[in-house]
Formats: sequence, C-alpha cells, structure tokens
Amino acid sequence: MSTTASTATNSRPAELAIDVRGLNKHFGDKHVVNDLSLQVARGEIFGFLGPNGSGKTTSIRMMCGLLTPDSGQGTCLGYDILAESDEIKRRVGYMTQKFSYWDDLSIRENLDFVARMYGMPNRREAVDRALEDLGLATRSTQLAGSLSGGWKQRLALAACLLHEPELLLLDEPTAGVDPKARRDFWEQLHQLAARGISVLVSTHYMDEAERCHKLAYIAYGKLLAQGTADEVVASQQLATWSVEGDDLAELSAQLQGAPGVEQTVAFGTALHVTGRDAQALGDTLSRLAGPGRRVAQTQTSLEDVFIHMMSRAEDNMGTATKKAKEPK
Repeated sequence: MSTTASTATNSRPAELAIDVRGLNKHFGDKHVVNDLSLQVARGEIFGFLGPNGSGKTTSIRMMCGLLTPDSGQGTCLGYDILAESDEIKRRVGYMTQKFSYWDDLSIRENLDFVARMYGMPNRREAVDRALEDLGLATRSTQLAGSLSGGWKQRLALAACLLHEPELLLLDEPTAGVDPKARRDFWEQLHQLAARGISVLVSTHYMDEAERCHKLAYIAYGKLLAQGTADEVVASQQLATWSVEGDDLAELSAQLQGAPGVEQTVAFGTALHVTGRDAQALGDTLSRLAGPGRRVAQTQTSLEDVFIHMMSRAEDNMGTATKKAKEPK
C-alpha cells in the first residue's frame, strides 16, 4: 500500500468505508435521490441495483464527495463527504460506464499517462505492478483501440488501481462485456476485497448481484431494500410458483388480476407466478392452471424480487413532469 493510503487508514480509522444518512439531491423538479442512508463495510463488495434513471450514479458520486448533496451527511473512508471531499478523492478509484483510455496509445502508455496525472513519483514501478496484477503484461505494447471489450475493461480497472485506492466505485463496469470477461472481472474484485479494498458496484446483472456481499436496491431515487441477497429476498415475503407446460402466455394473461397474483414472469420454459398471499395464490393456480401443466412451489429468486419491487416503484420523473404541468 502506498504511503498516502497507509497514512489515511492510520489517521482516520473506520470500520465503515461508507456511512451516509439522509442524502437528498434535486435536479430541477426531479427528486433524484430521496433520503438515502447506506453503510458499506471495509473489504466489502456492495452491489447497487435499480432501473435506469433511478439515481444510482448520483448516489455513488455523493457518497464519495464528487457531488454535493442538497441535504444529508456522512463519511467516506472516515472523511466527511461535505467538508473533506478532496481527501476522499485521493483515496478512491472511480470507473465509469464508458471506459477511459486513449485509442492511439498502448496499454503501458495509457497507464503511464494516468500515473503522470496522479503525479506518482514511482510511476514505472506502479505501472509494472498494475500490468502484472491485471494480467496485462504480455499485451503491454498493444494499442488500446485494438482491444476487445474485456481487455479494455481490465485496462480501465488497472488505471483505477494505480494509486492504490482504499475504495473502488464501479458504475456498471461490465455492460457490453462477454460472460467470460465478466466472470474474470468478478474474480478480480473478490481478490481486491480480500486485500481489504472496499467495492461499491452498480449492475443490472442478477448473477453479479448474487456475488456481492451485500446489496441495495434503489428505484427512482428511493432505497427500497438492502442487506445480503437472502435478506433482500426474505424482506419482501413473496411466495412463488413455477408453472411448466402448454400455452403459458395464455395462462399469464388469465392470471392478471386474479386473487393472490401480483406478478407473472416468463423464465425460459417456465412461468413464475408471485404474490404475498401464498394461500390465495396456490388456490388460484389450482383453479386456472388446468390439465397439461405442471405447478410447483419454488424458491423466490433475487430476480423475482427485483422485478416485483421495480413494478411497484413510482417513477420520480413522471411525478416531476406531472407537477410541472399542473396549473399553479
């Protein structure tokens, strides 16, 4: 660990990498983040999920001092997010959805350029270490513009890690990356967490969400659930049945609005039917499923839960637009 990072850890000991309370942010009439409170432990991979436009990126930026909230308070790495944002920025690595690199520079030249921007006195050593740690050494002379999505992703992560941050903020880092590259990327994240680096990552992929130590689900500015994957599933108290057989699309239409049925979602060759009233849901399926179909109660998945929460969340952009049109 670098001297700067070590000094920060020793001077500001904190069990929590992020500890924020009551964060709010408006953009015009839109309440983008509504009373967000969140805690992320050191060495923890914390998944941040939610539909597009729900305030995930805005929340991430406020939590690390990149954006000032309208109200609320908290700390990041032991530093106040309002008064000590410069100290936080020195100790955070931020990877956006669009990977940052220069097409006409090699992998090594890209990393060397970033090291220069950080003003690192030992930049050759830091670049060599990043190339080795991320498996980029054999490709160090390859132009960044010729890399596949997965290799560009590794380059972006290497650039984030050059200054040895204590916290990584990753904004949908695997969007558009093939499954193997995504799996390799998550293996690297768990190795970093094992070294004590905290990771806050936003994602739309349920398999990635399940690989996080803890999760938070935000929909249209409001935090709806947080905890481990099992805790988030249990918090919604949903019962789920799986139906297999003929004409599942027709059955799905018949089930809309039926007693106990709150949601129907196609999962491959099965139809998942979900609701909070297990008895009513079971009775409805017994009555409507009919012959030629197999009905069995199944474990509610994380995806079932997120679809359920998203379908019931109020779109804050729609609310803002409605208010703007209302006569004064």
